[in-house]
Amino acid sequence: MTRSKNTREKLLDTAIDLIWKSNYTRVGVNEICKSAGVTKGGFYHYFETKADLFYEASMHHWAQKQHEMDEIFSPRHSPLEQLDKLITHIVEHQGGESVDDNPVLGCPFFTAGAQVGSGEDKVREAGRMMCDNALKYDVALVRNLKAGGYLNSDCDCDQVARMMLQYIQGLLLYGRTFADLELVKRDIRVGLYRLLDLKAEYREQIPPVAA
Repeated sequence: MTRSKNTREKLLDTAIDLIWKSNYTRVGVNEICKSAGVTKGGFYHYFETKADLFYEASMHHWAQKQHEMDEIFSPRHSPLEQLDKLITHIVEHQGGESVDDNPVLGCPFFTAGAQVGSGEDKVREAGRMMCDNALKYDVALVRNLKAGGYLNSDCDCDQVARMMLQYIQGLLLYGRTFADLELVKRDIRVGLYRLLDLKAEYREQIPPVAA
C-alpha cells in the first residue's frame, strides 16, 4: 500500500515540477514517467490520460500550497501585512529554473488552463478549482482591508478580489512572455494598490519588493 502511494505521489510531484518549469503542452507522459522512474504501465495504472494526471496533480499541489496560504492570511497578521506577504510570496515563487531559462514561471495550473484545446475538460476544471480556492483568500483579504478602513472606496469586495486574481495571473503571463521578472516586481505592488484603492498613507508603510 505504501509503495503504491509513493509511486502515485511521485508521478504527481514530477508532473507539478515539470509543468512548472515548462508547460502542460510540452511535457508528455514519456517525460513524466522517465523523470519519476515509473514505467508507462505504472502510469496508466493510476491515470487514464495526462489530463487526469494534471487534475489530480492540481489537487495535490493545492493540498500543499494551502498550508502556505493559511500562514499568509493568518489572523495573527494585520490585513496590510497579509497583502504584503501575498505579494512577497508571489514574487519569491518565481525565479526558478525553467527549460527555457525564463525567470517568470507563473503558475502551472492557471497557465495550462489557458492554453489547452476544447477537449481538455479536466484541465479547465482544474484551473477553475484553483481559481475558486485562491479567490476565497482574496475575498477575505479585501473584506478585512475594507473593514479596517484601509481603502478609499466602498468597493464590491467580491469583484475587487476577482480583479486581483485576474491582474496577478495576467501580470505573470505578461512577465513570462517578456521573460522579465523585474517587470513583475515593479508592477505587482503598484497594480494591486490601485485595484484595491489603498489609502495613500498605507501605501507608504509597505516597502517595495526587493530587486
